[in-house]
Amino acid sequence: MDSHVPASPGVLPPAYPDRAAWGTANKLRAWQAEALQLYLDSNPRDFLAVATPGAGKTTFALTVAAELLHRRQIERITVVTPTEHLKVQWAEAADRAGIAIDPSFAGRRGKTNKDFQGVAVTYAGIAVNPLAFRVRTERFKTLVILDEVHHGGDALSWGEGVREAFEPAARRLCLTGTPFRSDDNPIPFVTYETGHDGVARSKADYTYGYGHALRDHVVRPVIFMSYSGEMRWRTKAGDEVAARLGEPLTKDLTAQALRTALDPAGEWMGAVLSAADKRLTEVRRHMPDAGALVISGDQNTARAYAKTLREITGESPTVVLSDEKAASKKIAKFSEDESRWMVAVRMVSEGVDVPRLAVGVYATPTSTPLFFAQAVGRFVRARKRGETASVFVPSVTRLLGFAAEMEVERDHVLGRKNTNEDGDIFALEDDLLKQANQAEGASDEIEGNFEALGSDASFDRVVFDGGDYGTGGENASDEELDFLGLPGLLEPDQVRELLHKRQQKSLAAQKKSRPAAAEREDPTPAELATHEQIALLRRELNGLVAAWHHRTGQPHGVIHNDLRRKLGGPAAAHASSIQLKERIELIRDWAAQRRA
Repeated sequence: MDSHVPASPGVLPPAYPDRAAWGTANKLRAWQAEALQLYLDSNPRDFLAVATPGAGKTTFALTVAAELLHRRQIERITVVTPTEHLKVQWAEAADRAGIAIDPSFAGRRGKTNKDFQGVAVTYAGIAVNPLAFRVRTERFKTLVILDEVHHGGDALSWGEGVREAFEPAARRLCLTGTPFRSDDNPIPFVTYETGHDGVARSKADYTYGYGHALRDHVVRPVIFMSYSGEMRWRTKAGDEVAARLGEPLTKDLTAQALRTALDPAGEWMGAVLSAADKRLTEVRRHMPDAGALVISGDQNTARAYAKTLREITGESPTVVLSDEKAASKKIAKFSEDESRWMVAVRMVSEGVDVPRLAVGVYATPTSTPLFFAQAVGRFVRARKRGETASVFVPSVTRLLGFAAEMEVERDHVLGRKNTNEDGDIFALEDDLLKQANQAEGASDEIEGNFEALGSDASFDRVVFDGGDYGTGGENASDEELDFLGLPGLLEPDQVRELLHKRQQKSLAAQKKSRPAAAEREDPTPAELATHEQIALLRRELNGLVAAWHHRTGQPHGVIHNDLRRKLGGPAAAHASSIQLKERIELIRDWAAQRRA
């Protein structure tokens, strides 16, 4: 076997105490060696590697490229990336690995300097002139590395352009580190297999998920700090609406509540940024160069968040806007210095490597599983064992679900069937309710349909390792300080044990101060009308059911059915206030027992 290939990849440790600089590792992690061995043994034309952000996909791909160049199985390399900044990052990594890549190549130019063995381009650049890249691909035996290949399905023209340009390539290596797309756009050069259910799913040749990487200490564990609060806004019709962030709401109302929370002029963002800065201070006790990142929804809010951070910290954060020519230099400078904060819109959400990022604030209304995983991926890159990442998120059920499912491996699904085969007896009713809720707002112009009036923030819970911690009681402010003060240098098992201990201590204190059942006050205010009391209890029950779903994975309908089987009575929509209160107490008891 060639000397470049590890003789016994199985004996290599999965990670090393001090990680080599990005793209320069002279030894491979166990998963990289195993994937490389699989690639060389199978000698495929197309290969899809799915590896969690921070695991080292770039090192793996460059090792494959170097090996194929050494064996003269390829003559040129083309790297395709989602952004301009990533072209430069790939070129720098390749140069450190002994491969010269031109990041300034343009298809219309046709040629590049003979000093370069390859070029780096963007998916958008391919779509502009796919024929020019096809001609280049045909002239040489070319390895095409498609970084974050799911972007090949971002637009029809992108997918068609990638397929036309690289159909004649000698080799194609597809990489991704996140769940695949939630739409039906097929991704070029990805294999789909139809299962017994008739649904086509993407098939990876090698997968290395977040859960596996976490067990190998290749990535950091992530603690999610969730914040709720009361939101107030005015609709286009002039009506004032008040709602608590995280309560069951229609699709439009949830979006409006979230945007109200993210309003730079409201108190919610200021409070969350202040809490995140306190967390950063604690983390820097153990990681002196730890940095933090706010992922914003647009440029105006990014600038406003930067102003707030400057008032909180007394230090001007780095602001990165995607249309700035100096954006890449700003990211590189922040990566190398020891400043505290960076604020960016979207370009730092994927692929960009800033290993010292350890605290994040998810402050964008974008709430797809793909984007969430990409964003969280910025904080999980491990440099040494024991480092912990902390991400602050709005208390929105959808986002908390993504946080609880970090370790779930996903495939891209084409034409998913809507069936009721999972035992959820209320699935059909839930689907109809979702459709009704979505039809209620019936507008895609959410931003213009409301005006944020005010907001406040309150600590809700911590999500870690698929479970949530925090009682949300009167001592929530004390709990927040406890969680913000968690040491920044802990192994996952230590984090889990510490969270459990704090949870037990909090529950014991609540139980001690809680009055006897006969003396408890009615949680529904007497001045509310009967229908308002029932609606309030029903929302509370639905919120608890949603939280239990994210902790256990049980469908909502199954949880409701279990409650009814234990206590009797009709469906929640027709239950009395007494029946609703009994179900609320029972599910709280379940939660307390599971935490203990």
